[in-house]
Amino acid sequence: MDHTTRQKVSSGAKWESIVGYSRAVRISQTIEVSGTCAVDEYGQPFAPGDAYLQTKRILQIIQQAIESLGGQMQDVIRTRMFVTDIQQWEKIGKAHGEFFKEICPATTMVQVTALISPEYLVEIEATAMIDMPTHD
Repeated sequence: MDHTTRQKVSSGAKWESIVGYSRAVRISQTIEVSGTCAVDEYGQPFAPGDAYLQTKRILQIIQQAIESLGGQMQDVIRTRMFVTDIQQWEKIGKAHGEFFKEICPATTMVQVTALISPEYLVEIEATAMIDMPTHD
């Protein structure tokens, strides 16, 4: 893939077409995953009120996006977590650790006033760098 090729994936979230964005975009060896909230297969809020389950669901959605663009979770080098209640950090961190304990990407967790809908407690972005293939 050359540096000018852009691949993108949509998760079908209702905001994607309204705002004009993709769930994830890959250019060359970099995959950027947009801020992702916990939605079910019908686009409805997943596990309202449960920061742990929302974080797990978000990371599953992120994993699907990365894998659909040829990457894997081991390629994640950065996550950014936006939370509506920083007091929930342990629950959110526990779920994050279940995906990234061995990978240990750089990460940030910050409290925000609100997310796009009040049911959402967590939103996560991710950056992945896919190893360049070696040619002998």
